[in-house]
Amino acid sequence: MPNSSKRTITIPNLKLPKNTTPVLVALLVIAAFLIGTMYTKISYLEKGATTGTIAQAPNQPNQPAAKAAGKIKEVTDKDHVRGNKNAKVTLVEYSDFECPFCKTFHPTMKEILQTYGDKVRWVYRHYPLPFHNPGAQKQAEASECVAELGGNDKFWEFTDKIFERTTSNGNGFPIANLGPLAAEIGVNQGQFQSCLDTGKYTKLVEGQIADGTQAGVSGTPSTFVNGQIVVGAQPFASFKTIIDAELAK
Repeated sequence: MPNSSKRTITIPNLKLPKNTTPVLVALLVIAAFLIGTMYTKISYLEKGATTGTIAQAPNQPNQPAAKAAGKIKEVTDKDHVRGNKNAKVTLVEYSDFECPFCKTFHPTMKEILQTYGDKVRWVYRHYPLPFHNPGAQKQAEASECVAELGGNDKFWEFTDKIFERTTSNGNGFPIANLGPLAAEIGVNQGQFQSCLDTGKYTKLVEGQIADGTQAGVSGTPSTFVNGQIVVGAQPFASFKTIIDAELAK
């Protein structure tokens, strides 16, 4: 806070002509007031620059650089992998089908895969957030039922369509429409519905949540690039910097 003590501005004694008008006197008084105000502000700014209380740089947006994190489970044949399974760079994304930021980020991951081709692989793991239920958890389980019945390619087709059609935040894609969507992409709807209704993959999804949390995931999307975590729906350029550095090793 600025010094609250009063500052005294001394105006030299001026000998005004006898015919000085009241208007001129008033102007002199106003000028003295303005000079005093400016002096106070300059002193305050100088003090602020020294103490750091003012004149600070404006807040900058969070930089998307990767940061250290815990270790996630190794990628196995049970994971859903898109791209070259033997790629030098692995991106493990922890995602939520009802997360609006994940929906925004999904095309970015596609762009990465398209740009780098066989140099990268994309691994999808579940991290449905509780406040995105009822849809998030059920959609994650549904994708696993699709994978069981239709294989890895159907899993990714199902994933793409969910993100294309959901309006996010828990009720963005009706649970009742999951069966018809499975049928649309060529999966037996009866078998799919039986799988989903029994909760066959509830524990698998919960296990991936636990794994992600232990590694430092607290929100979605969170993507591990060769073990470095990048939080949020960051743009392609942010990932390019990290991927290029990994490929150069």
